Amino acid sequence: MSTIAVTDASFEDDVLKSDKPVLVDFWADWCGPCKMIAPALEEIGEELADKVTIAKMDIMANTGIPAEIGVKSIPLLVLFKDGKPVAQKLGAAPKNALKGWLEGEL
Repeated sequence: MSTIAVTDASFEDDVLKSDKPVLVDFWADWCGPCKMIAPALEEIGEELADKVTIAKMDIMANTGIPAEIGVKSIPLLVLFKDGKPVAQKLGAAPKNALKGWLEGEL
């Protein structure tokens, strides 16, 4: 598995203190578009493993961080570099579009 699950409790260590960029996928089990992009994110995580970590946060199980960041709609992808959010993408997209966007932000 090329993605990691993050929680409110692990967010600081897994995302903010990471030594490489982290793309956080804010999702929920009931979200169809979230399920659609999950396999693409897995593949992107494998293909870009040396450049970025792909993390997933279930907004139903973890409400603190999504509230702090202001997550209003999902799927929401937020790229963190050096502990700061630097880019975000809302909604589902094909794998090549997601990968192209991410590579352009790295």
